[in-house]
Amino acid sequence: MSGTDDLGRPVSYLALEAGTTVLASDGEEVGHVAHVLADEEQDIFDGIVISHGAGRHTFADAEQVAAIHEHAVALTLSAAEAEALPEPSENPAVMHDDASEPDASTLADKLRRAWDLLSGNY
Repeated sequence: MSGTDDLGRPVSYLALEAGTTVLASDGEEVGHVAHVLADEEQDIFDGIVISHGAGRHTFADAEQVAAIHEHAVALTLSAAEAEALPEPSENPAVMHDDASEPDASTLADKLRRAWDLLSGNY
């Protein structure tokens, strides 16, 4: 698939399948969906783990996902920004942690969940 010619109809994250093409905001293919991170019981979409081939994975937060379609996921990020996304890790680094902020570790939690999915520790 090249560009955004045929993304298909919009679909829910619940219908998003592994292997779906991931496109940067400039239309460049940056990888494929490896996993969808969500809390289905609470109907919360956290983001996607993107496979870039050769075993490399990155995490795109829900805010970085512009649209989900049958044949592709469109990101709000350019191809260069998508390549610089964080990799899921067992113990992700905390970029800024303020205990007074209730969602201070949200990204760290999402990265840890992504790692758990990739490593089979879920």
